[in-house]
Amino acid sequence: MKDQDNTDIADLSMLDLFRIELENYTKLLETGLVEIEQNQTSEKVEPLMRAAHSIKGAARIVGLDLVVTLAHAMEDILSAAQHDKMNLTSDHIDILLQGNDIFLHLTTVDIPEIPDWLEKESEAINSLSQSIRGILIQDIAAPQISSQAPKTPDKKDEALKAKPLEKEEDSFVRVVSESLNRLMGFAGECLVQARSTKPFSVSLLKMKDWHLELGSALENIFQFTENTSIPKEVREKFGESLKQLDQIRDLLITQIIDFELFSRNLEHLADQLYGEVVAIRMRPFSDGLPGFPRMVRDLAKNMGKKVNFKVFGETTKIDRDILEKLEAPLTHLLRNAIDHGLETPEERLAAQKPVEGTLILEARHSSGMLHVRITDDGKGIDIEKLRQKVVERGHISKEMAANLAEGELLDFLFLPGFSTAAQVTEVSGRGVGLDVVMSMAQEVGGSVRVDTKPGKGASFYLQLPLTLSVLRTLLVDIGGEPYAIPLSRIDHILKSSPDRLKILEDKQFYTFENEHIGIVDAHQVLQIPVSADKGSGLYIVVVSDRLNRYGLVVDNFVGERELVVVPLDTRLGRIPNVSAGAILEDGSPVLILDVDDLVRSIDNLLSYGRLHKVGDRKEITETSRRRILVVDDSLTVREVERRLLENSGYEVTVAVDGMDGWNTLQLKKFDLVISDVDMPRMNGIELIKKIKGDPNLKDLPVIIVSYKDREEDRIRGLEAGANYYLTKSSFQDKSLNNAVRDMIGEP
Repeated sequence: MKDQDNTDIADLSMLDLFRIELENYTKLLETGLVEIEQNQTSEKVEPLMRAAHSIKGAARIVGLDLVVTLAHAMEDILSAAQHDKMNLTSDHIDILLQGNDIFLHLTTVDIPEIPDWLEKESEAINSLSQSIRGILIQDIAAPQISSQAPKTPDKKDEALKAKPLEKEEDSFVRVVSESLNRLMGFAGECLVQARSTKPFSVSLLKMKDWHLELGSALENIFQFTENTSIPKEVREKFGESLKQLDQIRDLLITQIIDFELFSRNLEHLADQLYGEVVAIRMRPFSDGLPGFPRMVRDLAKNMGKKVNFKVFGETTKIDRDILEKLEAPLTHLLRNAIDHGLETPEERLAAQKPVEGTLILEARHSSGMLHVRITDDGKGIDIEKLRQKVVERGHISKEMAANLAEGELLDFLFLPGFSTAAQVTEVSGRGVGLDVVMSMAQEVGGSVRVDTKPGKGASFYLQLPLTLSVLRTLLVDIGGEPYAIPLSRIDHILKSSPDRLKILEDKQFYTFENEHIGIVDAHQVLQIPVSADKGSGLYIVVVSDRLNRYGLVVDNFVGERELVVVPLDTRLGRIPNVSAGAILEDGSPVLILDVDDLVRSIDNLLSYGRLHKVGDRKEITETSRRRILVVDDSLTVREVERRLLENSGYEVTVAVDGMDGWNTLQLKKFDLVISDVDMPRMNGIELIKKIKGDPNLKDLPVIIVSYKDREEDRIRGLEAGANYYLTKSSFQDKSLNNAVRDMIGEP
């Protein structure tokens, strides 16, 4: 079946619509059934009864009789509970959850296979329906059962059952996530472009000042000529010109006022547009919770523990991408809390605690960040046992472990493969849970910490960005180009002199707060050529992952910026050390660096002994460099090609389409042209034909780089005169650089 996020609701079949409705009601039933097990009231049971009723009606419309029977049985028992005719026990909840599991599984079955799957499972479904009705027979008098027997639906009833589907269609619109990401990028660029009108306002003010100076100078000249023998006609013309100059000044002042008003309104509108798009990406915390109450209930029951699971901050808004990434970490933390933290009823009584343990999951906003807390009132983490485990696993010596503070010991919990469990079970002991938590937090630029009180419980705190769409960064200059580093991934920024660097085992390091930090040159890591050393100062950005820390030497600190993240085109593949892009306020592009990838790149340089010392920069003369013209209407593709080639040492000029490329060829000489195919004004094929038809350019080699990889496209490009035809997936390997070297040699 086609993913429903990629489908317009108007194009959905009735079974598609049934499954959409089923997804919503299964979440409601699962969460609600677990809740009423703790506290059953008619108000809490009513929405569950209505959910079963709606599933029954929707299933009847699409002709799924087995689903109708099961939903009807569940509706009857929930209706009885709603009207206080029976009290639902834990066993009753178990069997109702089994029924909901049938519905839940139906949401994963491909649409054409639903009837066959139901037929295959018909015996089990009928048996479950009879078991649910058996509960009613045991708990309620037979007359009450018969009064609730299913009636033959009339047309009015059928129409009422159909209404929820129509309402569902009118109440929401499903948007492709990729389209939402593009919309986010456009809104961000719109905001940036709106803010970029400020330099125009400054230019207009300068023009006004120059105009006033010019007018004053001309008036002085006019007054000076009053006593001279200049013809009357000339003096009259001069006077008229001064009047026109005054009119131009007045018009210019009016236009400046109008432009400033327009600029402010445009920026305000763009800011509102961006805010609305960001809001679309935000979802309530509760959207990521449906499976947690059921998981906690089942796991606690299997382990013979009693758990009161509470959730706070269900309406807290969270970026949809972060919410999806939170599921696995929160699952591990909740399971660990039940397995490691909370005691059995007997243990809790012995410790003079309530038999029922408390497990809290909370989400809230604070200081521009998302804070998620998981707290239990269990036995807490045994610090001395943890200290012993750290030594047993060989992480540190016994002497070092004895001197570690509690916070330092707790950090070992997040190491890959680390576990304090005495034995491996289905729930724990494999040492992967907390590693997943830390990895997710670092991936999105967040952090994790843990607090514990022996005998009182433990708390895990996740601090995460509210959205992945906006990023606070430090802009740095590397080789004359701006690069952005997420502030949340920067440990320190330092400015020092070269004589502060020391050498140990032929590696440079900088001592900061009694720590030796390895120093590397950003130019070498990113393979960016430099013309000469810039100044005598060192600008160091200290970055780290969970195992290593390095100081990255850049040319300068530009300043902090809040950037709208623009995902790179997937056709470019993975670009080393780069996570995304952004547009600065002046409209220029900037690449956002991937800190984890940077650290891995530095590790590779160290491992293979290819790391140069800071200051060992060879001068690159512009006159000896091969010149390449890159022609592409995509800003992202142009920038990636330019930087790939410049990193290899070539001099690169860019053009925005075929016409711009042709005009550029008339002004400068190049050794190679790299062109896209589909472009406005003049496409790549037309550009190649013009190049090959020009006596002065016919020998100029041309490489086509296009996302089209069909054989007919290749033949079309080569027949036009191209020397090479590459797809844009070649960015992720060395195909482009190899092709360039084949055509024109080394830089």
